[in-house]
Amino acid sequence: QAQFVESGGGLVQPGESLRLSCAASGFSLHHYPIGWFRQAPGKEREAVACIRSTDGRTTYADFVKGRFAISRDNGKDTAYLQMNHLTPEDTAVYYCATDCDWAQLGSYDYWGQGIQVTVSS
Repeated sequence: QAQFVESGGGLVQPGESLRLSCAASGFSLHHYPIGWFRQAPGKEREAVACIRSTDGRTTYADFVKGRFAISRDNGKDTAYLQMNHLTPEDTAVYYCATDCDWAQLGSYDYWGQGIQVTVSS
């Protein structure tokens, strides 16, 4: 069964870093843009970062610019989200998906099950 497998989440203190991974299983990432999203308790899901499949161009939400970096390794069919200088406001469940707009995900897309990131002292 084709799916994304996310890893790298956990509990960290403010100011620390985490690197999330999103590995494709049963399909290839090559032709897909990859988006990272997050959803905090009681809040709507929001886009965090995006990387295009064609030229690797990246875009970021304002609230993570300069702190987070999205990347991809097509040879490993894996996407990454490096998160630095984490704050408690970054606490959320993080998702990866094969689109940069969650509302556009369709039957030919894939998304991860979500991984918890908690930033707390």
